[in-house]
Amino acid sequence: MKLYADTPGRRLRQITADLLFVGWLVLCAWLGSALHDGTLALARPGHLVADSATSMAGGLSDAGARLDDVPLVGEGVAAPFDEAASASQRLADAGRAQVDAVEQLAFWLGLSAGLVPVLVVSAFYLPVRVRFIREATAGSRFIDATEDLDLFALRALARQPMHVLAKVHDDPAGAWRARDPAVIAALADLELRDCGLKARSPLAAAGGRGPA
Repeated sequence: MKLYADTPGRRLRQITADLLFVGWLVLCAWLGSALHDGTLALARPGHLVADSATSMAGGLSDAGARLDDVPLVGEGVAAPFDEAASASQRLADAGRAQVDAVEQLAFWLGLSAGLVPVLVVSAFYLPVRVRFIREATAGSRFIDATEDLDLFALRALARQPMHVLAKVHDDPAGAWRARDPAVIAALADLELRDCGLKARSPLAAAGGRGPA
């Protein structure tokens, strides 16, 4: 698998872009975590209310139970304590519900802040990188011999803009059909550069010189 181009300038740009992409991932992960923790801090009052109300409900319930044992007046005296305990329990339930709501909000806010920017950038960046890796990996298998350059030259004739081909030769297609080694090498070099590759054949290294 070929991850980076052979040409130094393009390879440096690709490495820099990969590092920036990794840095973006780390930044988004940190931002999502920070937003999650910051939102989760809003649940602390709910925790305090739930804990305090639960403790109060328990105390009032115990007091009501003890007063209920008092002869003659016990049931009447205990009733207000039981009602207060029930109210405290409802307050504790409300506090726990608030905590649950804040925890869910913190989860989804953190996930959105950390994941959405990553998905947006990845949707543009990863296809470009994958396409380069696929083409460069496939192309690197065909540049081991002079004959292989003919394939890249033919591909250049089909893919390169006309004004680029005109710089190679006045009649690049005719020169290719005539097996002009210099034109074949120049055409192949155009396509190889687009793939981020360098020719390793003696013909390309000699600047297009070869047997006629």
